[in-house]
Amino acid sequence: MKVLILNIYDDLGGAARAAYRLHRALVDTGVQSIMLVQKKLSDDYTVVGGTTIKQKLIGQLKQYVDQLPVMFYRNKSPSLFSSAMFSFGDILNKINEIQPDIVHLHWVCKGMLSIDEIRKIKPPIVWTFHDSWPFTGGCHIPGKCKKYTTNCGTCPLLGSSNNHDLSSKIINKKLYNFKLKRIYPVAVSRWLQNCAEDSSLFNQANVKCIPNAIDTNAYAPIEKSVARSILNIGGHKQLVLFGAMSATSDLNKGYREFVEAINQLQSSEIEIVIFGSSSPRIAPTNKFKIHYLGQLHDDISLKVIYSAADVMVVPSLIEAFGQTASEAMACGTPVVAFHTTGLLDIIEHKENGYLARAFDTTDLARGIDWVLTAGQHIPISRNARNKVLNKYDSKVVAKQYIDLYEQILADKQP
Repeated sequence: MKVLILNIYDDLGGAARAAYRLHRALVDTGVQSIMLVQKKLSDDYTVVGGTTIKQKLIGQLKQYVDQLPVMFYRNKSPSLFSSAMFSFGDILNKINEIQPDIVHLHWVCKGMLSIDEIRKIKPPIVWTFHDSWPFTGGCHIPGKCKKYTTNCGTCPLLGSSNNHDLSSKIINKKLYNFKLKRIYPVAVSRWLQNCAEDSSLFNQANVKCIPNAIDTNAYAPIEKSVARSILNIGGHKQLVLFGAMSATSDLNKGYREFVEAINQLQSSEIEIVIFGSSSPRIAPTNKFKIHYLGQLHDDISLKVIYSAADVMVVPSLIEAFGQTASEAMACGTPVVAFHTTGLLDIIEHKENGYLARAFDTTDLARGIDWVLTAGQHIPISRNARNKVLNKYDSKVVAKQYIDLYEQILADKQP
C-alpha cells in the first residue's frame, strides 16, 4: 500500500507538524508513505517538495495568485481566506507520477491545490480537516457564522453584502467538484466533525473522527528541575506557560484572555513563560516576571519547556484540535482551557486539567490557581500523560488510518 500525504509544508504550523508526525508513524509501521509538500523545510528524504530557487519562487507566486480574488474586498477581515480558484504548477503531475494507492490531503491551501485539481486526482482521497476550509466558502475559522451550512454569500469575513460574492462562488465550485470525486473526510475532533456534518458539502458523508498523532517518546516528561536548569528560568517558582504560533498577535489564540486571567492571580510565587512571540513593546502585566522564548519549532525545545512548566494555558477561542494541549499533557503538564471546540476532546475537567466556562477569564484564572494549588497535582499530571498515551500516541492514530486505508482499498475491488 502506497500512501501519499500532502501538506503545504512539512515543518511549519500545527497542520504541518500533525501531517508529518502521521507520515513518520506510517513509515515506522511499515507503510510505504511519501509526503509531498509545496515548500520543503526538513532534510527527510521521504518528503518530496520544492527545494530549488525556481520551485520556491513558484510556491511564493502561487500564494500571491491565490489571494488575488480576495484583494477586491476592501473591507475584508485580516483572518485568512483562501480561494483555491486557480490551477498552475506541477503538484498534480507529481501526484500522478508517484501513482499512490491513496492520496491523503491535509492543509493544501495557499495555492498548493486548486478545487479543480482536487477533483482531477486519480486515486481515492482521504482528507484530514485541520480547520473549516474544506467545507466553507473560503474561510478557515468561521467563528459564529454558519453560512457554510447553506451556500455562503454575504460573507462577514469578506465584509460583503452580496449574496453571490466570492464565498458563494467558492462553495458552489466545491459542491460541483467534490461530488465528482471519492473523498473520505476525517475531522481531528468531534467538534470539527459535527461542523463538517452540518455543512452543505459533507452533510451526506460519513465523516470520521481521528485525532492528531503525537510521538510520546519525543514528548515525554523531563525532571522539572533539569528542564528549568536547561532554560535557566523558574527556580522554585510556579511557572504558567502560554504559547502558540503568533502567540501574542493571533486574536484566536486568546492572548488577551490569558492576560486578563493572570492579572487576577494573587500568588507571589508565579512566573510567566511565553513561546511563539518575542517581548512586546508594552508589558502585559507588572505583577509577574515574564520569560519570552520566541519562535520554537523543534520537539526537543518544546519538550523541555512543557516539562519545566507547572501548568499550560490554552485560552483559544476556537481550536480544531489543540495540539499544544496534547503536547503539554504528553510531558505530564496539566492544561487549563475554555470549555469549547476541539479542546473538549483532550481535557477532562479536574481529571487531567481544567475547563473554564467559555471565555470567562475569571474562571480561567480560577482554573490556573486550582491546578497550581490542588492537592491532587501529581495524579493530574499522571492522568494527563496517560490520556495522550491511550488516545493520541502515533501508533494508536496510525492504526486508525491504516484501517481506513484498507477499508477504502477493499471497497475498490469488484
